[in-house]
Amino acid sequence: MFNFHSYKQRYAYPSRRSLAYGSRGMVCTASRLAAEAGLDMLKAGGNAADASVANAICLTVIEPVSNGIGSDAFAIVWMKNKMYGLNSSGWSPKNLTGELLRSKGLSEMPLRGWCSVTVPGAPAAWSELSARFGKLPFEKLFEPAVSYAEKGYAVSNFVAGEWKKEFEDLKKYKNDPAFQGYFETFAKEGRTPLPGELYRLPDHGKTLRKLAETHCKDFYRGDLAERIVQFSKETGGFIEPDDLEEWKPERVTPLSVNYHGYDVWELPPNGHGIVALMALNFLKNFRFEERDSGETLHYQMEAMKLAYATGQKYITDPKSMKISVEELLSDEYAAERTEEIGERAMPPQEGRPFSGGTVYLCTADEEGNMVSYIQSNYCHFGSGIVIPGTGIALQNRGSNFSLDPYHANCLEGRKRTYHTIIPGFLTKENRAIGPFGVMGGFMQPQGHLQILTSMIDFDRNPQEALDAPRWQWKGGMKFEMEPGFSDEIIEDLRKRGHEISINDDLQAFGRGEIICRNEKGVLAGATEPRGDGTAAAW
Repeated sequence: MFNFHSYKQRYAYPSRRSLAYGSRGMVCTASRLAAEAGLDMLKAGGNAADASVANAICLTVIEPVSNGIGSDAFAIVWMKNKMYGLNSSGWSPKNLTGELLRSKGLSEMPLRGWCSVTVPGAPAAWSELSARFGKLPFEKLFEPAVSYAEKGYAVSNFVAGEWKKEFEDLKKYKNDPAFQGYFETFAKEGRTPLPGELYRLPDHGKTLRKLAETHCKDFYRGDLAERIVQFSKETGGFIEPDDLEEWKPERVTPLSVNYHGYDVWELPPNGHGIVALMALNFLKNFRFEERDSGETLHYQMEAMKLAYATGQKYITDPKSMKISVEELLSDEYAAERTEEIGERAMPPQEGRPFSGGTVYLCTADEEGNMVSYIQSNYCHFGSGIVIPGTGIALQNRGSNFSLDPYHANCLEGRKRTYHTIIPGFLTKENRAIGPFGVMGGFMQPQGHLQILTSMIDFDRNPQEALDAPRWQWKGGMKFEMEPGFSDEIIEDLRKRGHEISINDDLQAFGRGEIICRNEKGVLAGATEPRGDGTAAAW
């Protein structure tokens, strides 16, 4: 008999994925079960917004190692031929300041614990997207997730592997009262689930039922809010009732640059989608002959370094930014930075990228509506704090704040930090091509640039764009590259001054999904071979 639990995350032989096609609807996401949940909403008469919300809620159960009820979320919505943006990232507690942490002897933000927690935005995003764009009753969107939470689901190889790695990192907190909810919820019996093992999250199910009944209001000003605040007070946190009550998601206008005839859309800061836009802006005057060459990769890498050096210096809560997005995306600034790109690799001014835990999804319906949506705990289980008896794992977005009082992104009360999760969207001549995204912390703008240039410059189909080996800037002159690049290319890059290392970790280079729609309404979906990516089509 087959032993599911012995199956490894990496397979012995390469697999070929084909584009998925549909005409009435499509859901591309990180999990087969979540994809089917979204497709069920479309078949029940819902639209792309309904499918995206049901999908997002389901992922908090199916892939808790990357996202949860206590996540943040962002979305780009194409609805009835108009584009909308939603920033549902939370602010820091009013009593959590850089001055306070410096007085405690800290010189940088902790990665885990209450100091890293900002107000979660995901539940508010679900409610906002449903109320503003959806067609189905809000409660219906929770049904698949509640069923999996209460009845259980078989954990995938990929999720089991990431879950175990995160457990090993969090074990050092096992005696800290603030972390007991994590061990009680996600490390039952002192271990994590095996591949193929049935796992239930009953507390998670109860919380989702309450959120469905109250349209998520309970999370910010009800029983759930009280439990969050009470546990914060008991274990050294900073969240007060009004931190939750007074926060709201923000409707925003997406930003774009034109790259070789296509308009690429990202959300404005505090997210770093503008890094991808700047890099594309720096590259738009170049014409490349082939994707897989040392020369092409060199110029892309240099453009990304320059964009990140700028982004890490200036991106933060818009009210605290010292330079405007218009200046950052201006042709003048692009021309200035492009002149700095030469035949040799040059050191950037700043930057310290790393990977994280995130889920991305995209949906489309037969009316032409589409959603690009992303939600994240940041570092897998986030802060490591789970509110006991609720299944609410709190993200650790606050860890991206700076404690340097002169830095644009310095920690202040009621401030949104530099944020890594970014949904993307592509149009041409005011016609929607479709949503795209790549998960993975500081890999995300780099993933956006690589899949877009593959599709636009080199005519790769969406699945080829996701399948292609990737690179990632790691700071200074250092780049990591996946296996799959030729020895000749790697040697060429090293001769140009890049410090190249090879990393075969599946998660180091992000996971992505893409949906494209042609003029006749046919949908083509591509999903990530580095994880459990699935395209469900109708």
